[in-house]
Amino acid sequence: MKLTLFAIEKKPRKGLLTVEWIAMGYLLFTLVVMALLWEELPNRSLMIEGRVNFVVITMAMWLVYRLVPCRLTLLFRVVVQMLFLSWWYPDTYEMNRCLPNLDHVFAGFEQQLFGCQPSLLFSQWVPWSWFSEIMCLGYVSYFPLMALVCLYYFFKRYHEFQMTAFVLLTSFFVYYVIFVLVPVTGPQFYYLAVGTEKIAEGVFPHLGDWFLTHSERMAAPGWADGFFYHLLDITHDAGERPTAAFPSSHVGITTVVMLLAWRTRSKALIYTILPFFIAMCLSTVYIYAHYAIDVIAGLVTGSALYFLLMLVYPYMATEACRQKR
Repeated sequence: MKLTLFAIEKKPRKGLLTVEWIAMGYLLFTLVVMALLWEELPNRSLMIEGRVNFVVITMAMWLVYRLVPCRLTLLFRVVVQMLFLSWWYPDTYEMNRCLPNLDHVFAGFEQQLFGCQPSLLFSQWVPWSWFSEIMCLGYVSYFPLMALVCLYYFFKRYHEFQMTAFVLLTSFFVYYVIFVLVPVTGPQFYYLAVGTEKIAEGVFPHLGDWFLTHSERMAAPGWADGFFYHLLDITHDAGERPTAAFPSSHVGITTVVMLLAWRTRSKALIYTILPFFIAMCLSTVYIYAHYAIDVIAGLVTGSALYFLLMLVYPYMATEACRQKR
């Protein structure tokens, strides 16, 4: 394996990887949005600085690969783009908080569809500590599951590794585009701003630009002394923002991961990911992160993105082969 990782490729990719071009395209999209919202953006200088850092680091990784074109340096290029996802996510908040909040619309639709607010009631229906830990574990397994399926393809099906990275990274950026343009914060932020008593009564006021200056969230329900509960709390404190509720990218991306695992026909991989996938679909509602309709939308869009991007990738790969010549 060591020789394979460091073996110099006979026909190294000369230009950017497909996933890097996708990221650059998203960067340009956000620059357009920033230009339109320039006067309202509170942290525009930091946003520009972050984009400059992104370009510099991406080009530095390209240079490293050009100097040592092997599997390991290619893996590093993909890993860097995945690590940047944790920066791009809170960046959506910087833009969508300048737009009128839409939670009242989604909470109202949730009430019409289910006759209640499942997110508000789920933890009351299932109050057990062991169930709480399963839900928290399911939610924090998000990035580990993505890493697992990517590493499986890298080591077991290397010829499809770039395809896997393309499907996952492009799915993320499609969701991020939606999050920028559709400002929905989810129950943990909206319920706190309105008050759970009003929510229980079916009152869903329009908050306007409330989240332009407020980012307080409700504590997640469940067993507060649990290990995975504390891990979830740390994760939320580190990167959670009042953004990205519809559709649930946690459910959508995990759906993509599940379908990528299914494609391998590896029973070990499928049965490893499946229970976490089920827990993810439930946990997003349980911990107040999403409305139930966000989960449904995540399942639908995740499946659609997987099949659409799998159809698109051969054309992208053909273009990549031309760049190698």
